[in-house]
Amino acid sequence: MNRKEHWESIYASKNDADLSWTQPEPRLSLSLIKEVCAHGRIVDIGGGTSSLAAGLLDAGYTVAVLDVSEAALSRARARLGPRAGEVRWIVADVIASPDLGAFKVWHDRAVFHFLTSPADRTAYIALMARTILPGGHVVMATFAPDGPEKCSGLEVCRYDGPLLAATLGKEFSLLKSERELHLTPRGKPQSFQYSLFLRA
Repeated sequence: MNRKEHWESIYASKNDADLSWTQPEPRLSLSLIKEVCAHGRIVDIGGGTSSLAAGLLDAGYTVAVLDVSEAALSRARARLGPRAGEVRWIVADVIASPDLGAFKVWHDRAVFHFLTSPADRTAYIALMARTILPGGHVVMATFAPDGPEKCSGLEVCRYDGPLLAATLGKEFSLLKSERELHLTPRGKPQSFQYSLFLRA
């Protein structure tokens, strides 16, 4: 099963309460985005069924959401209702280097840590560097070093801020990192770390 088939299967067979990464509110993501960008274009990588797009629209941002799963984005569009037309929905695999245009902020909660292949990470970082304007920012959340070793049946890579910075390379300067103890819908704690980067 390839990456797209895997995630289409996950979203087709599970509701949000069965997805470990589901959050009632993406508070830390919104806070970090607002800290560095008062207005402009935001792209949410692997947005799935997250409510982040709604929060960003409420705050006045121009929003695009990318996910490899059409099923996930269909659910997100349905949840937004008439406002779904205000969002640019992109069904694509981020490592296939789709042409996204230019954005001020790249947000990723729990995609990058699934990229266990160096080649996949290189493709992802190249697209991010091409997409984020100089002076723009990246908000990236991954499992922390004491977080899960697997998720949705897949191996993951775990990071702290400095390791993630070394992985992304010199085009992205680490400004800060924050830890978050995420509780899954079933009440299981998971350690995440959020890192904020400046695009050189």
